[in-house]
Amino acid sequence: MKFLHLPFAALLGLALTACNAGPTAEQPAASATPVATAPAAAKTSTKRLLFFGNSLTAGYGVEPEEAFAGLIGNKIDSLKLGYEVINAGLSGETTAGGRSRVSWILKQPVDIFVLELGGNDGLRGLPLSATRENLQGIIDTVRRRSPGAQIVLAGMQIPPNMGQSYANDFKAIYQEIAAKNHLVLIPFLLEGVGGDRSLNQADGIHPTAAGHRIVARTVWAVLQPLVR
Repeated sequence: MKFLHLPFAALLGLALTACNAGPTAEQPAASATPVATAPAAAKTSTKRLLFFGNSLTAGYGVEPEEAFAGLIGNKIDSLKLGYEVINAGLSGETTAGGRSRVSWILKQPVDIFVLELGGNDGLRGLPLSATRENLQGIIDTVRRRSPGAQIVLAGMQIPPNMGQSYANDFKAIYQEIAAKNHLVLIPFLLEGVGGDRSLNQADGIHPTAAGHRIVARTVWAVLQPLVR
């Protein structure tokens, strides 16, 4: 197994034209040092597990190997399951930005695609119709580029800063999309971590290394049956 963290500069350059010009809910992932560059397209029997998300996936504020995607990669490596694990997280990413860059990310087919986006949309109060449309667009692109891929959708929740109704409708988007597309759903990525000051950094949004270990357990419980 090889664990790859796509270079931040490359991802950012591709995503800038798609991201809104307004303030984002996250800061650039300056700490997300790339472990390796993406390999050139080539025929290989190695399976690929790709994490596609924002700073939660990128591991803002922690070392790449401490982020949940890195922890999952180490777990898969220790079990010798024969997967190349790719971290395509980009800090500040919205669903619109993700929809714009997903085709580039999928230059090579993947076997499992973990989709973790939407949190920035919700924190910024973006229209839920746009979030829903963008997530669906990403899913459609994955199925077109990698028809055999298993898609895992990471559910998100937001505090009621924009109103309780908005927060409730935001949460429901993930359940609706998972049911509509027959996806594997992680009900809430930050279960047991979100809202706990001891498990989050000073911004109250991004998990600490200890928080990421809990997130990794949540994600692994869903991924384990898929990678065996």
